[in-house]
Amino acid sequence: MSGAPGLLTIFIGARGIGKTVMLGAAEDLAVAGGWAVVSETATGGFLGRIGEAMRRLPNELGDGPTGRRVTGVSVAGFSVTTQLAPEEQVDWRVRGAVLLRLLAERGTGLVITVDEIHAADRVELSQLAADVRHFVRVGLPIGLIFAGLLAAVSGLLNEGVATFLRGADRIDLHVASIAEVERSFAESFAAAGVALDGELARVAAEGTVGYPFLIQLIGYYLWQEAEKTPGGLDAAAVSRAVTAGRRRNERVVIEAALSTTSGRDLISCRPWPKIPDRRRPPILAGAPGCSQRSARGRCPERCSRL
Repeated sequence: MSGAPGLLTIFIGARGIGKTVMLGAAEDLAVAGGWAVVSETATGGFLGRIGEAMRRLPNELGDGPTGRRVTGVSVAGFSVTTQLAPEEQVDWRVRGAVLLRLLAERGTGLVITVDEIHAADRVELSQLAADVRHFVRVGLPIGLIFAGLLAAVSGLLNEGVATFLRGADRIDLHVASIAEVERSFAESFAAAGVALDGELARVAAEGTVGYPFLIQLIGYYLWQEAEKTPGGLDAAAVSRAVTAGRRRNERVVIEAALSTTSGRDLISCRPWPKIPDRRRPPILAGAPGCSQRSARGRCPERCSRL
């Protein structure tokens, strides 16, 4: 059971691509299989919060039938926010071993999920990786599932003890096909008795560009429009839903992603001019101090992390 395929997994992808949803699905599968689950987000002190959840779990397991007593603990809001002192780090490992042996006796184990791993404190992450590696080495039933942004996670996995995590199954989440989104919209609204013309379903699907968060947003606003127009969705309603969904995505995802980007890098994210002479690279007008070399390389690379 320990070290089985899938028990060390990382979901990577752009913002809003569905990483957190996949973590939730993994947690549901673990719970359905009788495993205990600790769900965390990699804000400061996350290792201490995981340790506190593990301390509480044995008391919450109760005396249910072996393999069937299930406990899930979400501790993202727990008050423990300090890093673990050295003596507490040892206690964390001892506490974890006791819990995992108890679960092993019941034929189950523990799955820890950590979201936003790209924002994790490197010291805490290294400690977590080292302890999980120890538990796996001694044959204890533990799973560790992460989610984070692609570019940031790639750099993170090259650091120190966290290199243990390079062996994780990497699941790179991509956009959905427009045809799949169109079919989903058409079938969903038809099942609810809401008229949505095939061409309009295509327009709505194209508005999502296959991006999961936009699929969710535009689908939500389509339902909002359907409630206001009992006769079915027309072109104007679909247009309003697409516009509302895109604006929401800009506020929630794009603005947040650009908030830490420098002004010089933002210039390089603008559309590139046409190249009169294709033997020479374009010069980004109005980009003081940004050389052609950095414009072709470093700056676009930063934009690709959004």
